[in-house]
Amino acid sequence: MHIGFIGFGEAARAFQESLAATREDHSFSAYDVLLDREGPDGACARAMRERDVAAATASGGMPGADWIVSAVTADQSLEAAKTACKWLRAGQTFFDINSVSPDRKRETSAKVNATGAAYVDMAVMAPVHPKGHRTKVLLAGPVAAETAERLSALGFSFESVGPEPGSATAIKMVRSLFVKGLEAITVEALLAAQASGCLDYIMGSLSGSYPGLGWPDFARYEFERTLKHGKRRAAEMRESAATLRALGLHGDLADAIAEVQEKMGGLAAEPNFSGGLADLSSLVQARQGRCERGRG
Repeated sequence: MHIGFIGFGEAARAFQESLAATREDHSFSAYDVLLDREGPDGACARAMRERDVAAATASGGMPGADWIVSAVTADQSLEAAKTACKWLRAGQTFFDINSVSPDRKRETSAKVNATGAAYVDMAVMAPVHPKGHRTKVLLAGPVAAETAERLSALGFSFESVGPEPGSATAIKMVRSLFVKGLEAITVEALLAAQASGCLDYIMGSLSGSYPGLGWPDFARYEFERTLKHGKRRAAEMRESAATLRALGLHGDLADAIAEVQEKMGGLAAEPNFSGGLADLSSLVQARQGRCERGRG
């Protein structure tokens, strides 16, 4: 098989690496906007060369690919699909693994299906490391029997949850409200505890009330996830907010979670930042500084 990726970030690289290990005769190609921004010597291009992944272009696309996996940031999923529709053709299968609202996936599905290619709503339900493409995924939409057989043969851990695109991502969006919200409330509570001078008491109290979470390792993990993935998680939470509002529910909570995630992700991107859970004082000061700049 030839498998193409639109977007070659963490998820795409994890899928490609584990798929490449299943058989030696798979081939891969990918396009990422970073190829245009960074050029052939940039980090993204190097990552492709290291993995023997051919670099594609936005205009030329991947017409020889059997499967195309779209794995971009949530806010770019529709634009990426529109670009792909210029070269998608009948016989190809387009897997949309982006963390976006059901309405976004239904809109994307209509555009992809108009090209003759098959669209599959795929929701990745756990971190992609260490399992890669064997990470649990949900599928929605009319999945062809041949496609399901290939997925099984390649070792995908998948479950079909509905005949209509959007059903898989609906589950992901609702679940993410809890998972990313738990990260946000842990981060905010401990930063507030540090700023208030009661961190030791709060940590002891939470450890006693919720021993099953495994403090302090749990807190360390939540901080690590927001610092490393906050920007991407913020975009996902805004899609979760759109999902809730489309249901006639309250999306402001998801928006607030997105703001926390974005602020934490922004800290890690600052050149002089070196804080972490081991240095909450630095984190508090950095967050206070960002808030002051925001108000200014």
